[in-house]
Amino acid sequence: MSAIEACRTAALGGHIERCVDCGLVRIAYNSCRNRHCPKCQGPAQAAWLADRQAELLPVPYFHVVFTLPAAAAEIAFQNKAAVYGILFKATAETMSTIATDPRHLGAEIGFIAVLHTWGQNLQHHPHVHCLVPGGGLSLDGTCWISCRPGFFLPVRVLSRLFRRLFLEKLAAAFEAGKLGFFGTLAGLADPAMFARLMATLRRREWVVYAKRPFASPEAVLAYLGRYTHRVAIANSRLVALAGDQVSFRWRDYRHHNRNKVMTLAAEEFIRRFLLHALPDGFHRIRHYGFLANRQRATSSRSAVNCWTSRLGLRPVIVRNVDSSPSTAALAVEGGWSRSVSSCERRRAIP
Repeated sequence: MSAIEACRTAALGGHIERCVDCGLVRIAYNSCRNRHCPKCQGPAQAAWLADRQAELLPVPYFHVVFTLPAAAAEIAFQNKAAVYGILFKATAETMSTIATDPRHLGAEIGFIAVLHTWGQNLQHHPHVHCLVPGGGLSLDGTCWISCRPGFFLPVRVLSRLFRRLFLEKLAAAFEAGKLGFFGTLAGLADPAMFARLMATLRRREWVVYAKRPFASPEAVLAYLGRYTHRVAIANSRLVALAGDQVSFRWRDYRHHNRNKVMTLAAEEFIRRFLLHALPDGFHRIRHYGFLANRQRATSSRSAVNCWTSRLGLRPVIVRNVDSSPSTAALAVEGGWSRSVSSCERRRAIP
């Protein structure tokens, strides 16, 4: 919180800027560059989106969300690094397992997973957004397999497997002594009480839902641009600061997404914001399948080659001369084109 308070103030130093035309002089203070600061994520967001633009495929993209029930979310809040990591692993294994099953898709998929820990009212609400192309590479890597139009994977099947995998991993973490319990959850340190909670969670329905496909690959980037490098609330949602009261806009999902204004005491607003501070070094944006970092360059090209071969098109890669293969843009003769940056020094690589 101290980093955000000091951001772009004299506390962090600064420099003097002078216009050579009119002579105007102004002081520009340094930013904190903290990843939780709502003012400091612009450059990082732009660079990340430029890299992701290179990986877009001209196929429908689906949006699948995995949410923890309230009882599991309480454990996650007291064990952020351990349980958020379990949430990512269970999500990735669920998506990959169901997608490779021949009864569903029978393909290796690639997707981006983004952790959100907040709801519109800023309360703790951990869930993972998955952005996934509507299809994948065949298991032998020779062709592209598309999903059915408007349908990716059955959410009920995803929900059941996600519940089982998450609870198995949570139980293993408990047995390994990796979980801590405090305050109202202190009793869960007792194995019998923890087992009872696990039994209750197994009987509950877990929420996994798939939103309608994005209208275009560009719409995927637009979505990513709004949410990937933001924590809890955007400045644009703030309405007023009056005395010690903070007002902000929010959508009430329980009442048909109705737009409302919530007013909180400043201390409560700050408390809710800090609920979403992540442990040092924890990555809340992760890539899986053929979009995983370790194989993104080769797998992304394979995915494009498989997809374009279905249409009889010849793929070409366009990239900046100085860029790495992972930042390559993809183009196809016949009209499909993606641009990575405004740099004019580009060359085509057959």
